[in-house]
Amino acid sequence: NRIVVRNTATQEETVLHLTPEQEKNDKHFHDPVTGVELEIIDRITLVEWLANNYKSFGASLEFVTDRSQEGSQFCRGFGGIGGMLRWRVDFAEMEMFAEMAEQQDFDDFI
Repeated sequence: NRIVVRNTATQEETVLHLTPEQEKNDKHFHDPVTGVELEIIDRITLVEWLANNYKSFGASLEFVTDRSQEGSQFCRGFGGIGGMLRWRVDFAEMEMFAEMAEQQDFDDFI
């Protein structure tokens, strides 16, 4: 579930993504520093929020049912929610840049 909470002392709003099991634990609804109880402003299932807001992110939405073998495998493998990237990711290139960054001496950079 997607839950928006407000700290009543600071008026700061935070978005939480909690499982139904996590929602039963009160520690998620108290400020960890001050102990102030957080006010729940909005509670909506993540799927419903995605269905209402996907267009604002330039995304498209496709529903996959578990009625076919492929759909069932998709739903089990991704926990019911999956995504496709818009552009191809070259993981080998990303790894090369990460290795180059590790080899750099940033002490003299400043």
